[in-house]
This record gives sequence, C-alpha cells and structure tokens, in this order.
Amino acid sequence: MAATGARRPVTVEAELDRPLSRWLWLVKWILLIPHFVVLFFLWIAFFVVTVIAFFAILFTARYPRPLFDFNTGVLRWSWRVAFYSTSAFATDRYPPFGLGPEPDYPARLEIDYPGRLSRGLVLVKWWLLAIPHYIVVAFLAGGGSGGGMEEQGFWSAGLIMVLAFFAIIAKAFTDTYPRGLFDLLVGLNRWVLRVTVYAALMTDAYPPFRLDQGGREPEPAP
Repeated sequence: MAATGARRPVTVEAELDRPLSRWLWLVKWILLIPHFVVLFFLWIAFFVVTVIAFFAILFTARYPRPLFDFNTGVLRWSWRVAFYSTSAFATDRYPPFGLGPEPDYPARLEIDYPGRLSRGLVLVKWWLLAIPHYIVVAFLAGGGSGGGMEEQGFWSAGLIMVLAFFAIIAKAFTDTYPRGLFDLLVGLNRWVLRVTVYAALMTDAYPPFRLDQGGREPEPAP
C-alpha cells in the first residue's frame, strides 16, 4: 500500500475548452479517421509491449523504461482523442499526433515510472485482482470496448459515451456545456485510465474504488 500523502502514480487532468462549437461534434468522426488508423496499430503494439514487459517484470522486477514510455505515450494519445470525441466532446482543438506530453492540450495524462515492481503481483493483478474493476469499466466504457474507439458503435456505448452525448446536445441547444456533467465525465474517464494503467502492469498501486470528479486530480491526503 502506498504511503499516505504519496504522489499518485496516475495523473489524469482536463480542462473544459472555450469557445466550444455547437455543431463541430457532428463531423469529428470524419476528422479523426487518421487518428483511428494510427491508434489501431499503436494498440496492437501496446499489447505486444505489455506481453514483453510481463516477462521482463517477472524476471527482473522492472518495466523496461523505453517500453514504459511507449505505452504511456499510447495512453496519452488515446486520452486526447477520447476527450476530443465521444468520451467528453469537451474541446474543439484537434488532438496532436504524438506520444509525448502536450502540456498545452486540455487533456493530459502522466504516469510515474515505478522503478521496481512485484514479481508475484504481475502474475495475478492483470486478471484476478482487476476483475472487480473490469466489471465497472465495462459499464463505463461499454461492453464492446477493447481499446479501439474507432471500432465501437453507439450500440456498444457505455455510460461515458451516453453522458458525453447528453453534454454536447445540451451545448448544441443551450450553448452551455453543463459543468457538473464535465466534472463527472472526467472522473469516469479517470477511473477507466487508472484501471488501464494497472492492467497494463505499469503500476502496483491498486486503483481506488473512488470517483474523483473534476478536471484536477484531488490533493493527496496529508
């Protein structure tokens, strides 16, 4: 268990962008096609890298740093695309192509490099220990969620996508994006990303069963 007041291993932050178009969301699917193509291959690589990291951790208790940085980049890229589209519709700034941090973009993700990891936990955390979270994530992200957002249809929509559509429709007809709904959406996405990082063997810190809403990560307990 992490020490009280310790820095969180996963930091997910976002800002509701202004101005926000009432109708651009109708064509974002088309605008994002290049991202979907690239992310399709990046997620294949993400899976392969995670398998390699599994054996590296099992034998050395360490996640090779170049592999860690690559998978962190894939998650950053995915979070930016998701925030622009069906996970929030909360910015009209086109997501940049890149694995590195983009501090000026309104959706940001940072993962602390863990140093040493448990050799024993790597055998069970990604399936057995994470099962309760997988149930929650399936409800939040949709039963058809498998990392490739471009392969999902509305029929596989989870709570996050449904709430994001409510938010953008409210924006379209009232010119106001509900702030409370934005805070909730970021909190739900934060939960999914924390679980993804844990399941990808990038941390031994078990994701909390807690909905931390809002664009900023809550301050650690003193």
